[in-house]
Amino acid sequence: MKKGLCIILALFFINQAKSQVLISLIFGDKLNSPFLEFGLEGGVNFSDIQNMDTSGSNAGFNLGFYFDFRSKQNPAWMINTGVIVKSPMGARHIPMYSLENPDLDNTFAGGTVNREIRYFNVPILIKHHFKSNIYVKAGPQLGLLAKAFDEFRIEVDKEDVVYKKDIKDQIRVIDAGVAFGAGYHLKVGYGLNITIQYYYGLVPVMKGDGPNVYNRSLYLTAGIPIGKGKAAQKRAAKEAEINKVILPEDED
Repeated sequence: MKKGLCIILALFFINQAKSQVLISLIFGDKLNSPFLEFGLEGGVNFSDIQNMDTSGSNAGFNLGFYFDFRSKQNPAWMINTGVIVKSPMGARHIPMYSLENPDLDNTFAGGTVNREIRYFNVPILIKHHFKSNIYVKAGPQLGLLAKAFDEFRIEVDKEDVVYKKDIKDQIRVIDAGVAFGAGYHLKVGYGLNITIQYYYGLVPVMKGDGPNVYNRSLYLTAGIPIGKGKAAQKRAAKEAEINKVILPEDED
């Protein structure tokens, strides 16, 4: 019952995330206001799995959308959230293990195994924007498992031979931890956000009774507001219309 519910929630979340991105691109100006900024962000991230014997970070591309909800009392403070729709985690060169198939084991003997785990991540961060346009942020981050596999790879006659093993049933459905970072808001136009952010997982990645291992990931991203300029023009036009002075007609 629990497994079925998790699958239903996962499918719903995936479909919602994809539709949200499309809707946001079309109606971006309607999602921006003086106290709300919406935009898309993407970049690269370098992930590892702590407490696992690995020999390198797993590099990948991330993509998502964000919302900055500004405080009306103090606009320098805001809540930064959204969904990182594409966000691969994992590690490179984990220990080789048997595939329980003699032919496959012989083929990949002496090769490498890279682990990739993909989540839909939702950060919920408190963000403070300084007058220098530098900002800092920190808070919890939740992840919903989308896909997980081990990629076995070996070179044979100068050709790469690859086999992917699905390990989704070995990974916990929910990941959670803390994220913190800093960035700079460019003054050009309506502002490109350049951010460096680190995720520190607190929930064990793997199911079972083995040693606990945890996700770690460093993000380098650029975010750009969508529809902010158009929204500002609409507000200015509306204010001009409201403030327009209608002169009384001359009396006869």
